Amino acid sequence: MNPYFKGGLAALALAASAMPAAAEPVAFTLINNSSQSVHFFYTTPSNEDNWGADVLGENGTIEPDTMGTVTIGDGSDECFYDFRFESAEGGVLDVREVDICSLSEYTLTDAQ
Repeated sequence: MNPYFKGGLAALALAASAMPAAAEPVAFTLINNSSQSVHFFYTTPSNEDNWGADVLGENGTIEPDTMGTVTIGDGSDECFYDFRFESAEGGVLDVREVDICSLSEYTLTDAQ
């Protein structure tokens, strides 16, 4: 697992929420405490090989020091998901096996 964007971005998940019912959309707050703009955010259940659509949508961007609510609503009843963040600056961060069933927020920070 590569814990860093190529430009120096690390990920830290902060969790605490009730487990969603099977196949219901899961919403959580994505907090960008990094120095890079997140332009694309892809997810997939950890037991699958292909990334889903960009969760942020066509015009979605989460600038540094801002946050937004994102929703994963792909119909899966899996709890463990892989995340891929792509920044405007060309950085890529892949995070494996995030438990979205207990996730209320996810924070991106610059690497220490």
